Amino acid sequence: MYNKIIKLIIAVGIFAYAIYQFTESYIGNGIMLILLSSIFVFLYFKNEFILLAFLRLRKQDFPGATKWLNKIKNPESALVKKQQGYFNYLHGIMVSQTNMNDAEKYFKKAISLGLSMNHDLAMAKLNLSGIAFSKRRKQEAKKLLSEAQKLDKQGMLTEQIKMMKDNMKRAQMPNQHYGTGGSLRAQKRRG
Repeated sequence: MYNKIIKLIIAVGIFAYAIYQFTESYIGNGIMLILLSSIFVFLYFKNEFILLAFLRLRKQDFPGATKWLNKIKNPESALVKKQQGYFNYLHGIMVSQTNMNDAEKYFKKAISLGLSMNHDLAMAKLNLSGIAFSKRRKQEAKKLLSEAQKLDKQGMLTEQIKMMKDNMKRAQMPNQHYGTGGSLRAQKRRG
């Protein structure tokens, strides 16, 4: 995995050569080289391995997405801050299938680093809410769920949020004992 600065150095070098091509009256070559340098600038802000992992994740190919994410050896030097957030967000999604403790760590780190899309932030908080609820931290789960609901402005997660709220309500209801009947009056009528 390359350091993120190398991409900028390559982009500046290609851009400088494009300027040279313009001075030599090779306008077509100069335009093509400027477009080529813009690809490296784009890849500075949007890491190619994270993009490929997102594509694999859209196809529900978790092992393939994990394979692409594992190619990023040192995310601090290879990624900008927002991309580090997405790196941890994707790792949290992958790990949440098997290990909730590690997933919680990844999601918290992703939220602290920042995610650029509100629905991604809402999804991370929704997952953290589910993890907190499964660990019997209901107040934290409710807080995270309300934050996720505020961030979900497009309504992409309304169904999942509604399911989570229903699960929380079911867990708060007292357990009913079947066979004993409801009130004392109902028991006397039967017996």
